Amino acid sequence: MKIVDIADQVFQELGEPSTLSIPAISYWLRANVGRLNSAINTSYSVSETTYEIHQKINDKETTISIDAAAILKKMYIVYYYDVQIRANVTGVETDAVVEVSSDGMRVRKTSKTEIIRHLTTLKRLEDEELNRMINFYKTNQAAPRQVAGDDTQAGYFGGDGAIGANYYNRLD
Repeated sequence: MKIVDIADQVFQELGEPSTLSIPAISYWLRANVGRLNSAINTSYSVSETTYEIHQKINDKETTISIDAAAILKKMYIVYYYDVQIRANVTGVETDAVVEVSSDGMRVRKTSKTEIIRHLTTLKRLEDEELNRMINFYKTNQAAPRQVAGDDTQAGYFGGDGAIGANYYNRLD
């Protein structure tokens, strides 16, 4: 899957904001593939010619899975909300007037602190979902590294005689 395809999906999921562009998202995604690798214990890299995200395992090259791409998209969404919070925090000191009324007219501005509180809640929810996605990914990708041992011996065990006994037949 190409980075620009993932960036387009992110752009669509955020509602096509006018303050954001697909090339900006693509740059962030390309720059943070290493962060994805650290989060989900993979070794994805970006091809310099095709800009596809892939990994090489046992001399076999595979493209990024749908699950890993979803995690990368969610990482960007958390970053996006963080940027929005920082942008609104800088304007809190200059925006003290919330409501003005004169001659029967009223103008009400949305409070910056309410916007920040709402964005912080959104970021926290997205971050929690990101952490769940990472944990589910790791759980689904987990496989035993080694199954070894001689835990059983062939024969009947447990119970008195044949009543309640279990037969264990080891494969040698």
